Amino acid sequence: ILLSFQVKLYLYIQNYYSLFDKYTLIIYFCNRQMNPVLLIIIGVPTLEILVMIKVGQQVGAINTILLIFLTAIVGVYYARIEGLNTIRSGFLNIYKNKPPIFEIFSGASIAIAAMLLIFPGFITDIFGFFLLIPITRKYLIKSLVKKKFNDQKDFKKNDILDGEIIEKKEDNKDEL
Repeated sequence: ILLSFQVKLYLYIQNYYSLFDKYTLIIYFCNRQMNPVLLIIIGVPTLEILVMIKVGQQVGAINTILLIFLTAIVGVYYARIEGLNTIRSGFLNIYKNKPPIFEIFSGASIAIAAMLLIFPGFITDIFGFFLLIPITRKYLIKSLVKKKFNDQKDFKKNDILDGEIIEKKEDNKDEL
């Protein structure tokens, strides 16, 4: 009995590690050979389906479907409200003769958030609601703009050219 248990344990461990090696090889192949955009297109729906299955096991299939529709409806409604507030703020900045740069980025992030909320799933809904909250959206936009500004500032600092202008005079009698 002890010998059969040891053999079964050995076969189980060997089978477990062979599965691990297969999945490691698949992940390595995906990272090395596939385009990251294609990996996202395949990976995000796979994760969404996995999360929906896990939530469905906990609360039931009908409740999961209703929850997906509820998050989409509430999210799009909230995106509409935030979009109108952004447009109002943009017109106010235009009225004050200020460029509405933050409002442009904010409107783009609200559009991306609405798109993420329309996609069925819980992971995309979390990221969509994250983009819809004004505080997190403001922090994200400021960090992206600051990073881009610092990159351009470093580029301009290292890009110095010395030059000399020489004017050449020509006697052209055909000029007007």
